[in-house]
Amino acid sequence: MTNQILHSSFYRLTPIADPRALANQIPFWAQDLLGSLVVASQGVSGAVAGTPAAVAHFERALRQSDWLADVGHRIRFRHSACRTMPFGRMRVSVKPSLVTLGLPSTGPLPGPDQDDETHLDPHLWRELMARDDCVVLDNRNHFEYRVGHFKGAIDPEVHHFRDFVAFVEARAPVWRAQARPVAMYCTGGIRCDVTAPWLRSLGLDVRQLEGGILNYFETIPTAEEDWEGNCFVFDNRIALNTRLEESSISAEAVYDPTFPDERWRLDRAQKLDRSVQLDRSVQLDPAGDSEEGGHSISAESES
Repeated sequence: MTNQILHSSFYRLTPIADPRALANQIPFWAQDLLGSLVVASQGVSGAVAGTPAAVAHFERALRQSDWLADVGHRIRFRHSACRTMPFGRMRVSVKPSLVTLGLPSTGPLPGPDQDDETHLDPHLWRELMARDDCVVLDNRNHFEYRVGHFKGAIDPEVHHFRDFVAFVEARAPVWRAQARPVAMYCTGGIRCDVTAPWLRSLGLDVRQLEGGILNYFETIPTAEEDWEGNCFVFDNRIALNTRLEESSISAEAVYDPTFPDERWRLDRAQKLDRSVQLDRSVQLDPAGDSEEGGHSISAESES
């Protein structure tokens, strides 16, 4: 038996006829794993962590499931080794959408396509970034940009999803008039996939980094030449370096409490850290019971 912890992240945009049924099935595949997953009518996304054997069992079950029978072979699981257990429990959420972006209603848009030709592999992405006319657009929160970003990338200073919309709308006419390609990236790719159709509706030539930042780190051995800082991740590891290793950055160094949206994130991170420390102390007592483990399934309505 190994004590190695393997982290696996993924997403797949595909119609799910019964998201609740899929969500109810996931815990049976994810026994001995911790993680966080979202199921919606547009697909499934998430991350799990545990032993390599348990992770492999989950990935195989998900790929072979009836819900993903037509696209299971196209799910790309991205792996990284962990020193810290990234999650405190297994949580599966059913939501109206995988990503909440609050894009303006400008009429019907094409659905996101994570396999189209606008997705560039990391080598082609590197070539595009080197062009003088390229707009490298970070599609993440402001605090994520501060933790780390591609050199030369633009920070839309997003504290709320509407900030990204306002930033792009204000600059799209100039980028369009100058025929500048927009190279958009995010952590794993899903935010860009969901956002790209709206940017194209503004007449922009949008290219996306296939698999996001994490795929770039995994693929390019010299990624540190193009990247400044670390990459924030939404789990207990906080951030990874370009070798996909946990950094030593703290939550206090990530969040600026002078911004309201970051103040609550910092409060939550500190509360989680205290609960993890308490959980560790409980585990030292064979008679104790921890509430951190187990599985939960939650639903979020359309309203």
